[in-house]
Amino acid sequence: MVNVGIEFKDDYCLITVDGEVDASSSIYLDEAMHRAVESNTKKILVDCKNLRYISSAGLGVFMSYIQELENKQIKLVLFNMNSKVYKVFEILGLHQLLTIVSTEEEAKVLSDEL
Repeated sequence: MVNVGIEFKDDYCLITVDGEVDASSSIYLDEAMHRAVESNTKKILVDCKNLRYISSAGLGVFMSYIQELENKQIKLVLFNMNSKVYKVFEILGLHQLLTIVSTEEEAKVLSDEL
């Protein structure tokens, strides 16, 4: 089970992911990403602090937005990812396609620079 929150801040959108993202729950992550991409924001930050597991379906959600994010010039930064979840991104080479940092502060700074 997963709980995905979305909050629009001053100059960015914050998505929080709590739990496990698998084939049956990835729809909630997709809905949040869709809302964020369709808003007027140019920065999407994803807090992965409480993300305990992500399946290929969950990874596919992020991958499915890469071209649209680029086309709309939206910056996506994931942060607070535990080492187990990061390893999944790393094994598949997704850490080279997505921006992943340690803290929310780093994510904010980097999203300004990208």
